[in-house]
Amino acid sequence: MDRLHAMRLFTRIVELGSFSRAAEQFNLTRATATQIVKRTEAQLGVRLLLRTTRQVTPTVDGDAYYQRCITILNYVDEVDAEFTQAARQPEGRIRVDLSAAMCRLVLIPALPAFFERHPLIQLEVSVSDRPIDLIREGVDCVLRSGKVGDVDLIARQLGLLPQVTCASAGYLACHGQPGTLEDLAGHHAVNYLSASSGKSIPFEFSVNGELLTRHLPSSLALNSGAASVDACAAGLGLIQIPAFLVARQLASGEFIEVLPGHRPPPLMFSVLYPPNRHLSNRVRVFIDWLAELFA
Repeated sequence: MDRLHAMRLFTRIVELGSFSRAAEQFNLTRATATQIVKRTEAQLGVRLLLRTTRQVTPTVDGDAYYQRCITILNYVDEVDAEFTQAARQPEGRIRVDLSAAMCRLVLIPALPAFFERHPLIQLEVSVSDRPIDLIREGVDCVLRSGKVGDVDLIARQLGLLPQVTCASAGYLACHGQPGTLEDLAGHHAVNYLSASSGKSIPFEFSVNGELLTRHLPSSLALNSGAASVDACAAGLGLIQIPAFLVARQLASGEFIEVLPGHRPPPLMFSVLYPPNRHLSNRVRVFIDWLAELFA
């Protein structure tokens, strides 16, 4: 067990690039963590880590040892899970990251049912759309829409989010409602900024089975779906957005869908998690529940 504990500590030091942060996760002092690694290095007869004042990186031997440790720890976790998960309820903390709008409108309203089913699980939820390093930041899974750009993560598709093009009734009363794609030339947009590139994403339209894109004049670009809805309500222009974010406004007539015959393609919605870790029972049941929720 001491050797397994040392392996777990070593892998976290490599992943976090820090003795202090890894020690904190294991409720150890930095000095104790350092001694455990030094003892492991003495037992193996090789140097595993290069230490500087700013970072900790594995040596060539350290990287090879890290890969072997991951394989061994995954196997041990799989064996433990096989014989314990049927006998007890999943418990512990899960760290999740997702957009603020998805959290507010979908996740939080559904959580009472999840906690009723799994009362021993605690969720720590951060809201963002930015790319994050799950392993380094200690996040178990993230929920993202659109194409999965990080090939180093496992993605489980949860569903497709229909999208709409819309504007506020006030904006259309002033500028007119476009009936064709050509009519868009006289309109402004509230553009959405890509989390990966930082560039504005063009509007997309389906025309006779073909996907066409349009770059509309814009005075405002945002990286938040919720903020885009607010900007649309303020009459700042057209937006393209997942329909669930504006369902209430469309139903009330505050927003009006534009060019409904040329809707943009739906967005794929996925949960992503690291590939080199055994998926703990608590994370597994949470992801399965998400799949049920979005089904």
